Amino acid sequence: MTSYSPGETAEKSGFSIDTLRYYEKIGLLSGIARNASGRRVFSDDDLQWLEMLRCLRGTGMPIAEMLRYSELARGGPETVQERLELLQEHDRRVEEQIAELRERQEQIQWKIRFYSGSLCGDLPA
Repeated sequence: MTSYSPGETAEKSGFSIDTLRYYEKIGLLSGIARNASGRRVFSDDDLQWLEMLRCLRGTGMPIAEMLRYSELARGGPETVQERLELLQEHDRRVEEQIAELRERQEQIQWKIRFYSGSLCGDLPA
């Protein structure tokens, strides 16, 4: 099994070392191994978990919900239904955000078409 230093993990995950420490402190990362010197070492499983955390955070999941998801994930097979429901609710919110962005994008694209067709003169905002 491959192990990674905090610096390597930060580089591979895209999280800063401070964020890794913070996530461990609040419980988003648990069971991080230590080497003989007491330094943290991360595994491929830890990197996969960090990838999931990045996905959740990047799609706007609040830290409190990420913590709940983490707790449920550590709960084993009995919590699969709760995890599913939590992720389905988050997915619904993501869909709403995407729809809002699409509407805003249409407005921007309309303005681009407007400006592209204007050769001179006073242009409205």
